Amino acid sequence: MTASIVVAFIFFGQALYTVGADKFLTDLALVAMGRYRGGPAKVAVVSSSLFGTVSGSAVSNVVVDGAITIPMMKRTGYPGHLAAAIEAVASTGGQIMPPVMGVAAFLIAEYLAIPYGQVALAAAIPASLYYLALFTQVDLEAAKHRLAGLPVQQLPRLRSVMRRGWVFLIPLLVLIYTLMIDHWQAGKAGMAAVITTFVVGALQKATRPTLRGILASIEETGRTMLDLVAITALAGLVIGALQLSGLSFKLSLLLVTVASGNALLLLALTAIVCIILGMGMPTAVIYVMLAVLVGPALTQLGIVPLAAHLFLFYFGMLSMISPPVCLATYAAAAIARSDFWKTGWAGMRLGIVAYVVPFVFAFHPALILQGTAGEIILAAATASLGVILLGVGCAGYLFRPLGWGKRAIISLAGLLLIPPTSSPAWLTANIVGFALGLFFVLWEWNGTALHRVPLAQPERGSP
Repeated sequence: MTASIVVAFIFFGQALYTVGADKFLTDLALVAMGRYRGGPAKVAVVSSSLFGTVSGSAVSNVVVDGAITIPMMKRTGYPGHLAAAIEAVASTGGQIMPPVMGVAAFLIAEYLAIPYGQVALAAAIPASLYYLALFTQVDLEAAKHRLAGLPVQQLPRLRSVMRRGWVFLIPLLVLIYTLMIDHWQAGKAGMAAVITTFVVGALQKATRPTLRGILASIEETGRTMLDLVAITALAGLVIGALQLSGLSFKLSLLLVTVASGNALLLLALTAIVCIILGMGMPTAVIYVMLAVLVGPALTQLGIVPLAAHLFLFYFGMLSMISPPVCLATYAAAAIARSDFWKTGWAGMRLGIVAYVVPFVFAFHPALILQGTAGEIILAAATASLGVILLGVGCAGYLFRPLGWGKRAIISLAGLLLIPPTSSPAWLTANIVGFALGLFFVLWEWNGTALHRVPLAQPERGSP
C-alpha cells in the first residue's frame, strides 16, 4: 500500500516535469511577485511551495527550482548564502503545504487510519504560518538591502502564461477532488492525476509529451524509487530489530521516564531525536521510523494522535535544513557556491516557525482545526500576528535596522501571540504580546518619521 502511494506521487511529479508544468508554475510566480521588492526571492518562495507540494522531495525541488531562482536572486543583489537559504527553506516547506503535500502526509493518514483530507486540512494553518514567516523575512531582507523587483519588461504576461498553462491546473483539481471530496485511495488518485497530466499536456503542441519523455519520466520515477526502497528497506530492518529486541518500547519508555511526565520536556527530547535520526534521510523514511519509535511516547502523555504525528513529520522534515547534515541546504549552497555554514544558519532563521509551531499545536489543537470555529479563527489570527512579529525580529529590520535588544523585544511579543487563547493565562500572554508589539511598531514608525521629515527652519527676521 505504501509503495503504491509513493510510486504514484513520484510519478505525478515527474509527469508534471515532462509536460513543462514546472515552467508554468515559475512563470505564474513571476507574474504574481516579480515586480515587488525582493521579487526574485518571493518568486522562489511561491514557485517552490507550489511545486514542492507535489514533488515530495526537498532536494529535487531545490535542484529544479533553485537552478533558476538562486542565480536570479543573486543577480538582483541577494547575498549568495541568503539566496540559497531562501530556496532551501521554501523547497522543504512544500512537503507540509496542502492540498497535496509530500508523501509522508499519506503515510500519516494510513498509520492513523483517517482520510487524507483530514491530514491536509489539519496541516493548512501551520503550513500557512511557515510561509508567512518566510515571506515576511524575505520582504524585510529586501528592504534592508534596498533590493528592487524585476523590471516589467523581464516579466511574462499573465494572459500568455494562463493561455499556455491553464490546463496544468486540471490535474491538481482532479487530485484534490478525488482525494478530498470523493475519498479515493491515495495511490489511485495519484495515478488518475498522472493520466490527466499527460492528457492535458497532449492538448498543446508546446507541452505535448513525446514517447521518449514519458519513458524518461518512468525511468526517473524508478531511479527515485530505487533509492527510496533501499533506504526504506534498511530503515525497516532497523525498526524490525528494535521491535524484536524490545528496544523500540524501551526508547519510548526511556523518553517518558526522562521527561518525568512533563509533556513539554518530552516534546523537546523528541524534537532532538527526530533531527538526529533524520540526518541525511528522506522525510518519508524519517517519519516511518519515528512513528514507530517515538509516536507512542507522545500519545502516552495525552497529546492528540494527529498532533503527535504532525509533530514528528515537521521535525523529521527539519533535518533537511538543520545543520550539520541538511541535504536541501547542501544542494542549494552548491548551486549558489556559498559557504555551507552561513547558508545553514540563515536557513534555520528563515524557517524558525517550523521549530516553534509544532510545540504550539501539540498543546493547542485549534491550530490543526480541532475545536470550535471561534477558537480556530482566533488561534489563526493571533498566531499570524505572532509569526509576523517573530519574522521581524529574525530579519532585524522593520522601518529601519534593529539592534539585538529591539529584536529580542519584538520576538518576545511574537512568541507571546502565537499560542491560542485556550486559558486565562494564555489570554493574558496574547494581550501582553499584542500590546508590546503594537507599542514597538508605533515607536519604530514614529522614529523613522522623525528622520524622514526635516525640522522646520525659522524664517529670516523671526526672533
